[in-house]
Amino acid sequence: MKKVFLILFAALITLAACGRPSSGGGDAEDGSGETYTISLAHLVSEDQSSHIAAESFKKKLEEESDGQLKVELHPNGELYPSDREAIEAVQQGNIQMTIPAVASISSFNEDFMVFDLPFLFENYEQAYKVLDGEIGQGLLDDLSEQNIKGLVFAENGFRHLSNNQGPVESLEDIQGLKMRTLESAVHTATFNALGMNASPFAFGELYTALQQGTYDAMEAPVSLFYTNKFYEVQDYLTMTGHVYAPTALLMNNDFYEGLPKDLQELVVEASEEYRTEQRELAQKQDNEFLEELKAEGMEVNEPSEELIQSFKEEVQSVYDEFEDDIGKELLEKVQQAVQ
Repeated sequence: MKKVFLILFAALITLAACGRPSSGGGDAEDGSGETYTISLAHLVSEDQSSHIAAESFKKKLEEESDGQLKVELHPNGELYPSDREAIEAVQQGNIQMTIPAVASISSFNEDFMVFDLPFLFENYEQAYKVLDGEIGQGLLDDLSEQNIKGLVFAENGFRHLSNNQGPVESLEDIQGLKMRTLESAVHTATFNALGMNASPFAFGELYTALQQGTYDAMEAPVSLFYTNKFYEVQDYLTMTGHVYAPTALLMNNDFYEGLPKDLQELVVEASEEYRTEQRELAQKQDNEFLEELKAEGMEVNEPSEELIQSFKEEVQSVYDEFEDDIGKELLEKVQQAVQ
């Protein structure tokens, strides 16, 4: 009888151990603590700067946590075809992390629309001053209300305009073109203000849409034109630099708060290192990939000052249209910070 009791007792202990929650998939093999699995999904390819820096992020977390943190990377939109869907998945805890274009975050917090405004930043230094300062940190902190931990801003870089009809030398050259935009009301309003027929469309399906003629034009940073082979379905690139496009490293807030303090600190430290590496690599790739685009036969045009000025005048209405949504105070803070 005693033997039977001991066997049953041991079985109960085993069942209890197997059923104990671990926020990520079980106890560490060495018994030093729980393991936490991070699924990180994003849209870009493996040779783009965001993914390359994410590999360094993964390595740091896994090595310096002694295996308590495990990171699974899912590039190329293999889990979610759009940033919005990936952000929703993080918010709901279906995955733990994503790296979206900040334009898509405005669907969850309208304050982020401020970064979608055209010609807001003239150079990287202005953008970093705002994003890495009090304004940017405040916006990242506000995402906790959406169950999202905003870690850092990184970048896709300045965005440029491409099309299949011809070089853009005047506003008349883009009138009526079917234009794909990010899932951002500000972006869509910007190109409609320029006289285009603009609408948002999921990035993961964009190549096919361009190939089939659903859209005539698009806009993106140089790196995405090259790594996603858009030069195969777009003939002309005009270096408008109309928007500086940040990305953001986001984590499910409940997951973050459930980590031990030392692992939280490691995630923050790794995120800051990710930001530095990714930005440096992004700018390096922009220079290299622009030459590759030319070699692939894409016609690259530098716009005249007159053209850019005419763009700025036409899109001023967008600032007025979204001032109430963004908030006049926030908009003025950003504009003062870059002056």
